[in-house]
Amino acid sequence: MKYRFLGNTGLRVSELCLGCMTFGQGFYGIGQVEQDGATALVKRALDGGINFFDTADIYSRGQSETLLGGALKELGVSRDAVVIATKVRGAMSDDADNGTGDMNNVGLSRKHIIAGCEASLRRLGTDHIDLYQIHGPDDFTPLEETMHALEDLVQQGKVRYVGCSNLTAWQVVKANDLARSSARFVSLQAYYSLLGRELELDLVPMCEDQGLGIMVWSPLAGGFITGKYRRDHASPEGSRRTTFDFPPIDKEKGYDLVEKLDALAKAKDTTIPRLALSWVLRQRGISTVIVGAKRVDQLEDNLGAIDIEWTAEELAGLAELTAPPSLYPHWMQTRLARR
Repeated sequence: MKYRFLGNTGLRVSELCLGCMTFGQGFYGIGQVEQDGATALVKRALDGGINFFDTADIYSRGQSETLLGGALKELGVSRDAVVIATKVRGAMSDDADNGTGDMNNVGLSRKHIIAGCEASLRRLGTDHIDLYQIHGPDDFTPLEETMHALEDLVQQGKVRYVGCSNLTAWQVVKANDLARSSARFVSLQAYYSLLGRELELDLVPMCEDQGLGIMVWSPLAGGFITGKYRRDHASPEGSRRTTFDFPPIDKEKGYDLVEKLDALAKAKDTTIPRLALSWVLRQRGISTVIVGAKRVDQLEDNLGAIDIEWTAEELAGLAELTAPPSLYPHWMQTRLARR
């Protein structure tokens, strides 16, 4: 395992991060792991050199945080030996989710952020969160209120760094312009995979320019880039995309990609998921790639991604196969740059 700085900070994180969305029972059927399974996954991650763990309060309504905290405690892990990231924004009750009541238990208001942080600390069994992230934008709360609430948590010592997820480039820049110095976003957690490369158009250049580290979620495109999904074959029973077909992808392009990766995997004596993860790890601006698993053998396979070796031709071939469209104004700027 190698370790990379999280953006322009001095914080070193493992190039693979264990995502804990599978911990607990719920969250679109993704949460399926109880405490024994969570502890086994955390132990294997630690043994593999992973020091970075990502969760969110919304994952199975707090169960994921509780199980992660329980696993670290059961394993006797020193708090300073790991980096814990969690998120706030999502509705934490059915009434809040449906808009039928509990109206302040969702969003990025000062009330919800501070209450959410305190609840996450209790569930995780710790006195501080290393990276506290907003899980997306809140159109109903002024950005100043959100950023100043995060600043207060940093000043109180409850949070070490703050980050964001699922924001556009202009939203990140505006938020950091409004933030006080110790509460500027240091990272962006975003979707990126061989089947979802829109990140390259604006967000990657913005992160490089502004000094944010990129944390990649769903690098296997919601399980599509595993080899389980093939053209003219029924989706495997119990697979994630049979009940939660997300994130959106071009499936025809996906089938072509899986066939290409299958041939490469056979030539390299490795697996399709390892190749897909390894490709993302080698792209610009990436601090860490989040991997999730329900079973230890799945995590074991993912850990092998760090050892894949590539030729320049192989990397270029995959990049050409799934290149994102050149949208305006990018195609116009490319045209102007030739003159």
